[in-house]
Amino acid sequence: MPHEDVRLGQLNAWLDQCLPQLFSAEGWGAVPVASLTPASSDASFRRYFRWQAGERSLIVMDAPPPQEDCRPFVKVAGLLASAAVHVPRVLAADLERGFLLLDDLGRQTYLEVIDTDNADALFEDALQALLAFQRLPLDAGLPHYDEALLRRELQLFPDWYVQRHLGIEWQAEQLAAWERCCTLLIDSALAQPKVLVHRDYMPRNLMESSPNPGVLDFQDAVYGPVTYDVTCLFKDAFLSWPEERVGAWLKRYWTMARDAGIPVQDGFEDFLRASDLMGVQRHLKVIGIFARICHRDGKPRYLQDVPRFFRYIETVLARRPELAELGALLAGLPRPEVVSA
Repeated sequence: MPHEDVRLGQLNAWLDQCLPQLFSAEGWGAVPVASLTPASSDASFRRYFRWQAGERSLIVMDAPPPQEDCRPFVKVAGLLASAAVHVPRVLAADLERGFLLLDDLGRQTYLEVIDTDNADALFEDALQALLAFQRLPLDAGLPHYDEALLRRELQLFPDWYVQRHLGIEWQAEQLAAWERCCTLLIDSALAQPKVLVHRDYMPRNLMESSPNPGVLDFQDAVYGPVTYDVTCLFKDAFLSWPEERVGAWLKRYWTMARDAGIPVQDGFEDFLRASDLMGVQRHLKVIGIFARICHRDGKPRYLQDVPRFFRYIETVLARRPELAELGALLAGLPRPEVVSA
């Protein structure tokens, strides 16, 4: 029997144990006959199932150890909930085996419903939620987005995209240039004010729900640069927006953040430069991650969005002359085919 079928059998047995206790505690009556169907999967080893009985719907997370650990999810869910951010309530948990039973926040992500007409309203809600958890004190013992983590993330690009995916070995001069570029990006990130950072705050991880949005996939949260999440929100892995609109949304966030007492940069141009450089760090990391997912995990579909990240980087290179050395390195790489916005 395949390993994943063994996990599914264990998951069903766990549900048989915990659902009667949950239904009794919540006053929901007897546990009805229900279906368990795949809800979603992601780039990690986690899987999600929807338990459905009539109008009652729950989400079951399967996060197999040792590849995954549910504890950060539970911890950060509590933190975000304390800031009135709409996150799934943890209804039952087996942390040792990697099973969680959660509220179902809905069936449609922002990515599935957002368009040019409703984007302003949806992003306004997303910014309000972002500001809510950025107000949290930095006292919950989360990891910090330190130099070591930033550097490990950047190294994914030469290791997995340049070397493994493209088959290119950078020479000593190119490696030295890469190190200088990394130092520039890391120094910019470390110089920023710190807040709680979701690390993947994008439309795919936001659910259209009431209250809106429902926030998912927050288990990797850290304390780090204030521009990280808002840059991620508007320079998404799976859809792109006109640069003028992104600029207006960033200005809106910066104004709201200042009014809310979030420690953003004093001047908008300083904020925008920090956002640009933070975005480049993230884009390089994600290109490396997508290459790793392809070659290590056998999931090549993510590579189709790599051209989007190169476009984001090229837009920044055009207005940030301090990144000219990075531009020269990237110009020496073969270009992937461009995808539509």
